[in-house]
Amino acid sequence: MEDIDAIAVLQDPVRRRLYEYVVAQGREVGRNEAAEGAGVARTLAAHHLDKLTEAGLLESGSRRLTGRSGPGAGRPAKVYTRSRAEHAVSLPARDYRTAAELLAGAAEAAGLDLALHEAARRRGEALRGAGGPCGDLGRAMELLASRGYEPYPVPGEGEGEGEGDGDGDGDGDNGVAAVRMRNCPFHAVAEQFPPLVCGMNLALLEGLLGTDGPVRARMDARPGECCVVVEASKNNDD
Repeated sequence: MEDIDAIAVLQDPVRRRLYEYVVAQGREVGRNEAAEGAGVARTLAAHHLDKLTEAGLLESGSRRLTGRSGPGAGRPAKVYTRSRAEHAVSLPARDYRTAAELLAGAAEAAGLDLALHEAARRRGEALRGAGGPCGDLGRAMELLASRGYEPYPVPGEGEGEGEGDGDGDGDGDNGVAAVRMRNCPFHAVAEQFPPLVCGMNLALLEGLLGTDGPVRARMDARPGECCVVVEASKNNDD
C-alpha cells in the first residue's frame, strides 16, 4: 500500500481515535480496551483495528490478556501496537531523509559534532523565543508534544500519574518524577549516526527547555524510545 493510501485510512474519525489510543499506550492493546478507549462497540473497533493493520499503521499479534497460561487461562486475544514502519507524503516529491543522512555522514566524518550540537542548541533557544526556561514538567510535556516527541509522565515512587497543569508556575507536576518520550522525530537518521544525532537532539531540547530552570534534559537511552529524558533539576529540589 502506498504511503498516501495508508495515511488516508486515518480520515475516518473512528479509525483515527482507535489509532491514537493504541499509539498513546506504548504497549499491546486488546480489542476490548481499544473499543472502550475510543468509545465504540467492540465489533466496530475490531473491524477498524484490522483495517489499520491492513494499511500498515498497526501491527497485530495474539496473547493471553489474563497473564496466565495452561488450562483455564482462556484463549489468546488479538492485540495491536503501532507499526514500526514510517509513512510520509510530500507533494511534489521530496527526499529530505537522504539529504539528512548525507549531511550527518559528512558531519561525523569531519568531526563536526560540537558545531552541530551548538547549532541545535541555538535552534532550540529560537523555538523557545524570548521567554525564560520551561517552568515545570507539565509545561515540558506540552512543548515536547508540539514537537512530535509523544511525551508521557513517569510518576514518582509510590505516586500516581499526573501530567501537570502546564501553567509554568511549578505547581503542576502532581507527583510526576520525569517525562519520557515514545517517539524520536529523528529516528531514521539517529539509527545510522546515534552519537551525532542523539547529541544533536539533546542539545536541541536543552535550548528549547533551558538549562538553568526547574527542568533539565539529559541523555538516558532506552530501546524503542527517545534517547533523552526530562526531569526536575537537582538544584530545584531544595
